[in-house]
Amino acid sequence: MTAMLSLSNIQVFYDRAIEAVRDISIDVTEGAIVALLGSNGAGKSTVLKAISGVLEREDGEIRSGTIKLAGGDIHDWSPEHIVASGLVQVPEGRALFATLTVEENLLMGGYTRDRTEVRDGLAMVYDMFPRIKDRRHDISGYLSGGEQQMVAIGRALMARPRILMLDEPSLGLAPQVIEGIFNTITRLNTEQNLTVLLVEQNAQLALSVASYGYIMENGRIVLDGPSARLQANPDVQEFYLGFGGAGERKSMRDVKHYKRRKRWLS
Repeated sequence: MTAMLSLSNIQVFYDRAIEAVRDISIDVTEGAIVALLGSNGAGKSTVLKAISGVLEREDGEIRSGTIKLAGGDIHDWSPEHIVASGLVQVPEGRALFATLTVEENLLMGGYTRDRTEVRDGLAMVYDMFPRIKDRRHDISGYLSGGEQQMVAIGRALMARPRILMLDEPSLGLAPQVIEGIFNTITRLNTEQNLTVLLVEQNAQLALSVASYGYIMENGRIVLDGPSARLQANPDVQEFYLGFGGAGERKSMRDVKHYKRRKRWLS
């Protein structure tokens, strides 16, 4: 199946000296949830910034490689053009306009759409997140972390994305809230056939909803495959899911030397 979003041998540098991503190749097929996993600092967020066209704001640049959406090269497009094409990111930390109300934040997400689409988009978001409908006139900076994440996802949905990219949606949230957020991601995928690229540190959670996964370490893809195969991989179980070969829970003391032992890097 042809990829809807395809990265081929992407290399990213910061300040023209620091290589953050090396020869990354990722395919996201239409209607799939694809997980990009790895520890903090692995380069996952840099990959999303490269796709979204926002690297320049942090003195980053794509040195080589291609990024294609539906077969067309987009790596030199403006962020506004990328969003208008249907590729929308929910950034790490939500990045709401904290002094604006919930509804004002949502309306900002629909700035590329006409009045009818904006009205229908608000109805869809409020149906999906009744909790923020009740708080639509409240200042976003005063919401809980979970409510802010709902607003951030809702704002992205207002742009009517073809591909939704989520950067650490579980970060800093309570388990019950995380469960609700991931149920929403699954619902968007199954009910609206929304394609999702999910960046997460929580490998167990991400692989439970994704059909395919990539694992990053030190700016490189070190392992990829169908989610079921990754979940069954002994190294993934030990170093990302927290289980040893017999299914027992591993402690941090047991796994602290994992970089020396990972068989996929040998």
